[in-house]
Amino acid sequence: MNRSIHRLLFVAALMAAPAAGAQDLGTMNPKPLPPLANPADPKNPAKELFGRKTEPLPLAARSIGFYTHGCLAGGVALPINGQTWQVMRLSRNRNWGHPELIAFLERLAAQVPKVSSWSGILVGDMSQPRGGPMLTGHASHQIGIDADIWLTPMPKTPLSREQREEMSAVDMLAADKRDVDPKIWTPDRTAVIKAAALDPKVERIFVNAAIKKALCRDAGTDRHWLHKVRPWYGHNYHFHVRMVCPPDSPECKGQDPTADDEGCSPKDFEYWLRDSVLNPPPPKEPGKAKPPLTMADLPPACKQVLLAP
Repeated sequence: MNRSIHRLLFVAALMAAPAAGAQDLGTMNPKPLPPLANPADPKNPAKELFGRKTEPLPLAARSIGFYTHGCLAGGVALPINGQTWQVMRLSRNRNWGHPELIAFLERLAAQVPKVSSWSGILVGDMSQPRGGPMLTGHASHQIGIDADIWLTPMPKTPLSREQREEMSAVDMLAADKRDVDPKIWTPDRTAVIKAAALDPKVERIFVNAAIKKALCRDAGTDRHWLHKVRPWYGHNYHFHVRMVCPPDSPECKGQDPTADDEGCSPKDFEYWLRDSVLNPPPPKEPGKAKPPLTMADLPPACKQVLLAP
């Protein structure tokens, strides 16, 4: 997909979706969603249908469609506790992914204590059990190969369930949003993001532009990994890892490859550090909400993923 078109689609979806970020609290008492009055109605938003699927489809693993228009068969749950990782916001039931994503997260988590002083990583939203659009947040994360990793290190002791729902990630940005806060940002965070970017199965990583600016400054002479790290809206509490399409998923549609340049020139930050982007004025008129995706907007195979027992 053309990068400029993808940006427009992603921004529109992002603006239309309620937030569900690392700083947003979970709940200690998640309640099942009520049944839909007419689940077969083709006008039902796909997010209402996939949001009610609490178990994966037990078939061979497949990522189906594009990151913002797709679903997941054969999803696997990342265990909520590992020696070097803990899953956050358990009430969201979004710790599912393609086995390639699970293997990457376990691989990265094991590496993090070797490249930094962190004990491990805190893993935020991945995908729903069957992927698909989400009720809150995330235009992407639909095909099981996206994951949010908090920029807050994992504590040395296990977090309680309450902490996992109510602990907030830390904002990395300075007050003017044009750089990171030097009292918070540390070389460990550069090392963790670098370790993720060096993994050959990682397609790209999204961070706030101010964080990308810090990475460019801190990278030193070993800089070839920087081209995978791209600025994107938000992402000041976590970084977003996106995997390449798995070889077992012919219906997975990847993005255009990232450019080979580092993305560290002043020109690369001109747009992102504009005041109109950092502090957008309120709209003169309320914007029209983008219609939610329906099953007709998703690949045909997603209907099987949704309807199978």
